[in-house]
Amino acid sequence: MGRSAVAIPEKLFFKIGEVCELAGVQAHVLRYWESEFTMLAPQKNRAGQRVYRKRDVEIALRIKELLYEDQYTIAGAKKRLANDLRPVENSKSFHRKMMSRIPRQTVLRQPRAE
Repeated sequence: MGRSAVAIPEKLFFKIGEVCELAGVQAHVLRYWESEFTMLAPQKNRAGQRVYRKRDVEIALRIKELLYEDQYTIAGAKKRLANDLRPVENSKSFHRKMMSRIPRQTVLRQPRAE
């Protein structure tokens, strides 16, 4: 169950062809994954073309690993991916919960010395 080492270039956006090349799948497969996995949702530019961020590429690579290498079904891969991503998605609520435990009187910043 080792993760395949794919070097993702340091770019802000990737076109669908670039993501297909990195993941080693065809465009129709990637579009199908988008319809099945809600967490894979690239934005579209003004021309209507899909633009993927680095996080989208990482998710696509993880989906491929689950389906092709680990032999998960679509349903199983959805559950596994949702569990894998849950801590990241809940990090804001965790932060809020932890901040609510700090007494309001606590000074978070020191006043500036003039």
